[in-house]
Amino acid sequence: MARTDFSRIACSIARSAAIVGDPWALLVVRDIAVGLHRFDELQRDLGVATNVLSDRLQRLVNAEVLERHLYERNPDRFEYRLTEKGQDLVPALLALMAWGDRWESGFDGAPLRVHHQDCGHVTNAVVACEQCGERLTTETVDYLPGAGGRVAPGTALIGHLLGKTKD
Repeated sequence: MARTDFSRIACSIARSAAIVGDPWALLVVRDIAVGLHRFDELQRDLGVATNVLSDRLQRLVNAEVLERHLYERNPDRFEYRLTEKGQDLVPALLALMAWGDRWESGFDGAPLRVHHQDCGHVTNAVVACEQCGERLTTETVDYLPGAGGRVAPGTALIGHLLGKTKD
């Protein structure tokens, strides 16, 4: 069976999932955002097999979410930093974390708290309208066609719902 190339689906969620759609990739980005930058730190923190970590780091570098910086020679050793694209992913991780804190944290409560430096409060991420600041929910949004939308595999029905025609 052929593997689906999610990067070719006319959907930003699918294209994003093609890059960070597995737990290891998300956890690597989390760890780097929190302050771990070296391979050995990431491997020790995550407990992931080195080949899996190498694969995820390379995928994230190729997708320009991370960049490698040489910090030692003989042998060459690199640390990983978020690019601007990677930094833009952090709010999505914070929103996913807030969802997990609400629905998956269990009796012990949230394992991590977020401190907002600007106001000094511990907070949770919310997704809000960039125009009015109100929270976005399933009840308060409608979905409209975008310029890149089309009826195709991965959007065969959504494309019709949004009034797009087949390419």
